[in-house]
Amino acid sequence: MNGFYRLLNFGIHGDHNGSLVALERHNEIPFDIQRVYYIWGTKFNVIRGKHAHVNLEQIIICVSGSCEFTLDNGLGVRKKVILNSPDKGLYLASMVWREFTNFSEDCVIIVIASLPYFEDDYIRSYTEFVNKAKKLSA
Repeated sequence: MNGFYRLLNFGIHGDHNGSLVALERHNEIPFDIQRVYYIWGTKFNVIRGKHAHVNLEQIIICVSGSCEFTLDNGLGVRKKVILNSPDKGLYLASMVWREFTNFSEDCVIIVIASLPYFEDDYIRSYTEFVNKAKKLSA
């Protein structure tokens, strides 16, 4: 899929007492971690995201419940991905349009980002995103 996303499988450490996933930069996380945030309490039919990032990379983990992502590279490739397991991560490269919806009632998402929040890194217009993606691929 042109490398704009991939699903990561994290190792589970567990025994009769429970399970644990450990994430380390440059092992499970392919970048230096600059920001971590989480999302919860989102209604089922809400659409979140609706943006792309110019430079930011992210790993998104659904630690509880489930939700569905629609990913777009701006060049005609769209993919739907369901996250529903805390041992899976969705890696998103820069320049990926993302929308997520179909949140289960117990959905909690953690996002690990390669950069701090910087508004100028966001592309919030889909038309602008497609134009920029085409320009970058030429």
